[in-house]
Amino acid sequence: MAYWRLFYHFVWATKNRVALLSPELEPHVHRYSMSKGKGLGALMFALNGMEDHVHVVAALPPRVSPAEFVKRLKGSSSRFVTKEFDLPFAWQKGYGVFSITESDLERVVAYVRDQKRDHRQGTLVATWERMNVEDDSPRLAG
Repeated sequence: MAYWRLFYHFVWATKNRVALLSPELEPHVHRYSMSKGKGLGALMFALNGMEDHVHVVAALPPRVSPAEFVKRLKGSSSRFVTKEFDLPFAWQKGYGVFSITESDLERVVAYVRDQKRDHRQGTLVATWERMNVEDDSPRLAG
């Protein structure tokens, strides 16, 4: 078995940024997604968000790519809401993924846990809220 320390911060939004994650639905989606992530072998450190998006902080084993992780969480949680609550629900296609160091883990987890307060107070980290190609791809200096 490989030794690994692969930490990621993910963010993705509901389709068309519609406020689908109501206060009644949100805890169910979060609980389901945490369980699904653990089932994929991830160490799930935090999951929170707003009515129109979620943030996840997780450590993924090398056998699970970040793209596969997001695909599985988004797909299964969308099916879960549609089936269990008989509600139309979908995530938008894009997502953001940021690698983080173990030394930054506590700070990023706190940011995700404090999402609602940070949105209310306008104390967001703009980079960590990006989830679309149009939001600027990384570029090489030079």
